[in-house]
Amino acid sequence: MGWAVAVAVLLSASPTFVTRGDVTPEADLRKQAQAAWTAVETQYTAQAGGLPTRAPATVTLQKGLALPPERNAQGRPGVVELRQNTPGVLDDKLRTALRHELAHQLLWWACPASSEDRLFHEAFALTVSGELPAWREAPYQSLSRAAKEVANAPQVDTSRARRGLARILGEHPGFPAALTRRLRQCHDGTRWASPLSVEELADVAVLAPEAATVVVSRHSGEVLFAEGDVRRAVPYGSTLKPFLYAAGTGATGASSDTASPPLLAPRPGVQEWACGAGLPAKVDARVALLRSCNGYFLDWEATGRAPRAFGHWGPVLSAVGLTGLPEDMTEAIGLRSAHGLSPWGMAQAYRLLAEARPDVLALLTGNVEEGTLSGLSTSKALKGVATKTGTVRDAASRPQFGWIAAVDADLVVVAVRPGKMPRHFADEIPALLARVRKQTAGLESAHVQVLGLLPSASVEARCAGAGFALEDGAPRPVSTDFSRLDALTAKGPAVCLGSPWRVRFPDGPDGGRDYAGVFSGSTPPPYRPPPGVPTTPSALKARRGSDFVFRTTRVQYTAGVIAAEDVTLQGEARVALARVVAHNERHATTRHPGRAVCDTTHCQAFRGTVRMRPEEARALKLPALKWDAWLTFSQGGDTPWRESRPRAQVESLLGTRLVSLRFEAGRVRYLRTDGEAGAPYEEARSLPCDTLRAGLRLPSCPQRASFDGAQVLFEGQGRGHGEGLDVEAAKAATGLSSEVLLERAYGAFPVTSPAP
Repeated sequence: MGWAVAVAVLLSASPTFVTRGDVTPEADLRKQAQAAWTAVETQYTAQAGGLPTRAPATVTLQKGLALPPERNAQGRPGVVELRQNTPGVLDDKLRTALRHELAHQLLWWACPASSEDRLFHEAFALTVSGELPAWREAPYQSLSRAAKEVANAPQVDTSRARRGLARILGEHPGFPAALTRRLRQCHDGTRWASPLSVEELADVAVLAPEAATVVVSRHSGEVLFAEGDVRRAVPYGSTLKPFLYAAGTGATGASSDTASPPLLAPRPGVQEWACGAGLPAKVDARVALLRSCNGYFLDWEATGRAPRAFGHWGPVLSAVGLTGLPEDMTEAIGLRSAHGLSPWGMAQAYRLLAEARPDVLALLTGNVEEGTLSGLSTSKALKGVATKTGTVRDAASRPQFGWIAAVDADLVVVAVRPGKMPRHFADEIPALLARVRKQTAGLESAHVQVLGLLPSASVEARCAGAGFALEDGAPRPVSTDFSRLDALTAKGPAVCLGSPWRVRFPDGPDGGRDYAGVFSGSTPPPYRPPPGVPTTPSALKARRGSDFVFRTTRVQYTAGVIAAEDVTLQGEARVALARVVAHNERHATTRHPGRAVCDTTHCQAFRGTVRMRPEEARALKLPALKWDAWLTFSQGGDTPWRESRPRAQVESLLGTRLVSLRFEAGRVRYLRTDGEAGAPYEEARSLPCDTLRAGLRLPSCPQRASFDGAQVLFEGQGRGHGEGLDVEAAKAATGLSSEVLLERAYGAFPVTSPAP
């Protein structure tokens, strides 16, 4: 074993570098050559899977005679010719040329089978010499144009051919896969069957092995559907142009990161301006975005006022997996595939864009009418859906894969298809939206006022994924630690990408609660309780509402309420309660006029989002309930109870000098004396029974009340307000459908219910 290792080291040892005195200083030149050889050999070894099995004994470094500027691999094995512009100075150009030529030297010895393959030799030398970044500074060149330049000069011996080759090599965010495959052939001793072709080299972007699709809820952030490898980052084409637009414009159309996007004149004959017929004489950013005009974005960058690296959207894209921020506009708009993003990451980014910039989403709804998806048979089916397409092409302008990002009122869809143009699979998008809605009902939004019984400053939230606070349409990354929720929502919604919010507060559960959705700040109007409504501090807080409004899906909200109200409920009884809960979320005005439903027992208890059960999913697929009113429900049951309360406490709710109390039809009816003649008032007064129950903290709405000196004795049975759906009774009613249970509970219910 030791002998084999020694031989390998000997065979892969660096050559002896010989100088002739015509390039100086000679000692420094030999030192530079030694370092360059080691660096090139290291890259060869990493890609070929092993050390080179041979090396030249000596390599002579000498001055080239009459070298033309476009000189390319015209040395010969064992001899490197160099141009030294200033005697005694080893400048950057000379050092780059030295690395380039030593790459050829290594290939001649390590991979003699490739000695006649000029394209392979030059591609390897350009890649390992470190000179590709310099070629990037040249004017932009399309991939198809670059391939044509290389094809026109197969010896790669002109500056235009080398620039084209550098453009093709720059497509790959790493070492080109085509070169890696060929280097392994070198190491394995495989026969060099054919020279490297432009087509083979241009196929450097790693394609998704299969189609990939992901659907995410705009409200809860849940992944509702995933097919294929949705976490694999691939080049994104034009799909990130809306983020450039958002970075260059404010939410009200004013400038954001930079000056407002300019009006630009199209340049006839320029390939990048070929974005449909009938372009106006001056193109604005809106038209450029819908038409996906690459020329507009390139010329915008040329003005020096375009956002760099996606502006304030750069951190968002990085947080959801963008493999690197673009160095220039060609990378940002996908003309150069230097970086990638996964379909999952794309969906998360569009979810935040929809929350922050509804104006941009509104603009993108025009894509099916005047943009890249117009004129299709499926365009009408996508009306009202914001869409953006992207295509990644090879050197022959063939689609490597296409992207479609689509956003409607509730869902974000991202689809990637290998070998297809977006227009060729656009018909899948409306079908997919319908399919996801059919599989899971209740995906529309639900709003609930949360945590209103707590001081706002005591509530903290943390995002385990990527959290952002939106401020005037711009995303601001938030700490990964717990932060005050009122600070997060001070200037706009707070969104957690890839994870639910974790919310904690004093005396709350250890570790906090999960809230899968979006938080917003919303100060409720001043609250003045009407006569007879309880005025305890807790009751006043519940009726006032909360400073925080939480948005999630209707089905997630429903599941959360049932978990808080009765986690043990199952079967048709659970379906029945789920239908009532979802119905009430749409009828919150009787609880909080003009506001969302609250999360206390004043409305429906809600303590965060939980895992949805089949009953909730089934309930929301059933028809909407026919009653146009808030529907009450309670734990119910028939366990009797007797409790007394001070007469003064009862009179604080109903008024002094009570002489009669009775209960019927969900209301408490009472009489009072006038205090002088001792005669009772003639008119009957009444309040909702639940108002009395809540104010006195009774187990349920009483059935009877009697006066006992300074006390009032109440008697009843079960738990809750005693109206509407009796949950305990529903549990016991086996064999009955939710429809029957609800008809029994609300069959004679009025179309409207009085305010509490």
